[in-house]
Amino acid sequence: MEQKPQITDESIQKTTGKGKQYCLRLYKAGPRQDQPPAEADRIQMEHLRYLFQLRSEGKVVINGPIIDDPELRGMAIFNTTDKQEVKRLADGDPAVKAGRLVYEIYDWFGLPGDCLPE
Repeated sequence: MEQKPQITDESIQKTTGKGKQYCLRLYKAGPRQDQPPAEADRIQMEHLRYLFQLRSEGKVVINGPIIDDPELRGMAIFNTTDKQEVKRLADGDPAVKAGRLVYEIYDWFGLPGDCLPE
């Protein structure tokens, strides 16, 4: 039988003591959802290309779409505490430029090394 690790106040404090602040960016549906399907598809591919580039540069730690909400469209955690830098990067997103997305930026606290399971 597998033994569960014991979670103590001390282990929590030790782990959270290694935490780090990041920026969380939430994408929401923008005011322009009226592009023809081919144009919307093109903007979406440019948006994804842009996000993949930011990931490859280490600026975005994790990102992805919100699947079941018509207004909240996606999230990303940026490897910085500089909200102005995140704003600059979000403003450069082709989907934001086209009005398909708007965004909000928040301070976020996480534990370095955390990742999604494969």
